[in-house]
Amino acid sequence: MDKGYVDYFWWKELDDEGVTFVTRLKEDLKYQVIEEWPVPERGPVTGDHLIEMAATVQRPFRLVLRVVTIWDEDKQQEMAFLTNHLGFAASTIAAIYKQRWQIELFFKALKQLLRVKTFVGTSSNALHIQVWTALIAALLLKYMQFRASAGLSLSNLVALLRQQLFVYRDLWQWLADPFQAPPALAGIHDGQLALEF
Repeated sequence: MDKGYVDYFWWKELDDEGVTFVTRLKEDLKYQVIEEWPVPERGPVTGDHLIEMAATVQRPFRLVLRVVTIWDEDKQQEMAFLTNHLGFAASTIAAIYKQRWQIELFFKALKQLLRVKTFVGTSSNALHIQVWTALIAALLLKYMQFRASAGLSLSNLVALLRQQLFVYRDLWQWLADPFQAPPALAGIHDGQLALEF
């Protein structure tokens, strides 16, 4: 999570429930170093410490967390990450924080491409069904994008697929050449009933 989500009570609740988190360390956070862990000689990690945030009047509990400090070569600055995960290597903690943007992009794709902007129900079951359905659709679309030989972007594939929903055609042939005209429908609708007035 970004460092805008500083909520010590929430962190305590997450920690008590066994949920791990990684966030940026705010400079004004008051803590005491309990233990200093060794860091690799080579690599971006410059510090790895176990810290304690003591209980205060506003925060009547103590939190034991970990601070991992790295040197970011691209930005030419030191970055510190705060986590409650004590088992991963320090470089893995930094990589987890770096990958948070991929999660943002994933949810953006869910909202834009699959139109999950509002929920159709309010119960937990309805939300689960809608999100799981969107995830399954996203997985199928990514597989179709992988199989497509035209090198389409995901948004183009979704747009072209929407145009083909009511066309009877072989999916794999269409993915090989998505800009071809629909095949002739001879014999497809022969069993259709005629309207008699």
